[in-house]
Parts: sequence; structure tokens; C-alpha cells
Amino acid sequence: MSQSQTWQTSLSSASSVSSALTPASPARLGAAVLCAAALLAGASGCIAGTAAPEGTGAGQAAAEPPEPTRSGELQNAYEDVVGEVLPSVVQITTEDGLGSGVVYDDDGHIVTNAHVVGEGEEFEVLLATRQQPVPARLVTAYPQQDLAVIELTEKPDRLRPATFGDSRKVRVGQIVLAMGNPLGLSSSVTQGIVSAVGRSVSEGEGQATLGNMVQTSAAINPGNSGGALVNLSGQVIGIPTLAARDPGLSGGQAPGIGFAIPASTVTFLADQMIEHGRVVDSGRAALGVTVRTVLGDGFEPAGAAIVDVTDDGPADRAGLRPGDVIVRVGGEDVTDVVSLAEALAAQRPDDRVKLTYVRDGDRRDGRVTLGEA
Repeated sequence: MSQSQTWQTSLSSASSVSSALTPASPARLGAAVLCAAALLAGASGCIAGTAAPEGTGAGQAAAEPPEPTRSGELQNAYEDVVGEVLPSVVQITTEDGLGSGVVYDDDGHIVTNAHVVGEGEEFEVLLATRQQPVPARLVTAYPQQDLAVIELTEKPDRLRPATFGDSRKVRVGQIVLAMGNPLGLSSSVTQGIVSAVGRSVSEGEGQATLGNMVQTSAAINPGNSGGALVNLSGQVIGIPTLAARDPGLSGGQAPGIGFAIPASTVTFLADQMIEHGRVVDSGRAALGVTVRTVLGDGFEPAGAAIVDVTDDGPADRAGLRPGDVIVRVGGEDVTDVVSLAEALAAQRPDDRVKLTYVRDGDRRDGRVTLGEA
């Protein structure tokens, strides 16, 4: 299966959810919660408590305590990571609901998803170390990568900026924790693994297509958006953003399939947003065309037809023109507007890629040097 496979996805919505449950206090993972994870990691057993060995009584020497087990080491690692990173994860309240964010620096900047902040300009931020929310304002949002930066307007004396990891070191099978405020339950933690890297996913027709995403089995629920996907070294390796939607479940969320913006993309864009108030170098590839989906003889999507070509843009320089139907880019089939966006999301500006298109019924191949969106 191609890494840029088309996924039917939905946002991990930041909408508030009415619940009879009381929002949880800052989470600490106990032995009972960690048993399953320890066993999955290959531990020989998991003991929730201790009892005197059978036959041991008064006057008998107690057995020597066992050597540390792999399950115990894993549990300690989980608890250490939670204690280290959770103070960096915040709850963001907007006019439309709740979402999550991550403290980015000592100056009070917080990274989150663009769909969390929506059209808002002012927010309330609840830090893990405070009882009352503090006000924040929007620095800027970049919907094309579903990323936003907000800034605390009343900066507390002590902040705990998160440590962002190296996305190049993320590996499939790596244990990760997702931290955020799902369903309004503040400071919640879920666990899973990295299921895949380099995914290109679309938020839907006419919405952003995100490239190089980290796929995870850690539960990503409404309210997790903008939080932290963390490795066992206490480094943020991604910002949870999307949960897959299963058409077989009447469009309901597909369990165990979530996506996060990789840390390298977060830091690359956030640094620009803080310094310039906007993104000046997107790193996103573009063809310089306006397209629409066309249907084939069986009324199935058959390609992306060019409606308009930017003068002296990549497509124009490659000889493409309105009416051409793009059917393949860089080794990926193109059947509609979304799959074209996903194929481009897997590329970088200045990449020279092979492109296949149909003109007047003839299938043709060409090469194009991609521009920047």
C-alpha cells in the first residue's frame, strides 16, 4: 500500500462535549493501567499488588525482593514521561469549544491546531500548574498545515516548554503517549505505537491536505487536537490532529487510526510564525494550477482536469495547459482533486517529478520542477 494512500478523515474536533463525568485531575498512570502495555512490550507478567508467599508466616524469613522486571521498568518510564511532559500540555477554550496545546517557549507561545482556534482571536488557556485560566491571543494560524500559534497575554512566572524531538528518528513500532484534553477530560493520557510515518492525508474536499504525517494507534478523540504525541524519552514527536473516519461505521471514527503533524514541521513553521507573524517558507510543493475532478465512463473519478495555469508557473513551464487531465504525479495515481493534493504533499519545492496527463484522449508523460505553495 502506498504511503500516500487516500484516507477518509475527519478532524479531531475541538467541540465541547457535555458529560456526566468530572474532568480528570492531572493524570498519573498506575500499575493496573500499564499492565496491558507492559505485556504487549514482551514482559513476562504484570502484578498489581504484592502478598506474602504461600506458607510464609511468623518466624519465617521473608523472601528476597525480586529483581526489577521489564514491566516495572516500562511502568516507571511511563510515569516519568507523564510527570515531565504533562505540565507542558494546556487546555484551550474558544468560543466554539475546547482543544489542547503545547507550551512552545519561555515567552508564553503555545502551538496548537488551526482548527482548534478557528476564527477566534482571543482564548482562555488552562495550564496544568494553575487552577484558573489565563488569557491568550492569536499570533497567527496556518490552515494549510492545520497549525496555529497563540501567546499568553499574562505570562506566569514559571512555564514548562516542551522538548521537541527529531522526526527523522521516529520509527514504526515506537511506543508513544498522546496527551491532551479529550472530551473535556483535562490532562488525559492514552498510549499506543507509531503505526506508520510519511502519510499524506486530507481533511476533506476543499480543506487542507497534510503531508509527512505520523500515524499512531494511540487514541485521538475530540479535544486531543493540538496536544502532544510523546516518545518515552519525553520528547514531543508530533501534534495530534486527525482521526480516521470509517465509512463502514456510518462515517464514525475508526479506532486506532490517528494522525499527528511531525515535530520537524511544527518547529519549522512555528519559528517563522513567531518571528514574522506568518509563514514565509511553507515547504509545500505546488504545480501552479487550478483543477477540478473529472469522471470517467463509469462515472468514477478519473483524474484532475486543469482549469487554469499560472503564468510562468511549474505547470506552464512544463507545457501543461487548460483541459489536460492529470492522472499521475511522482509515482502516485491521481483520480481527483484530493489525491492530487496528497501526491503533491509527499513532495518538496524544487523536486523534479514525473507527471502523466491525458490530452485529447492521448496519454502523455512529462517532467515538472515543482514550485512552492
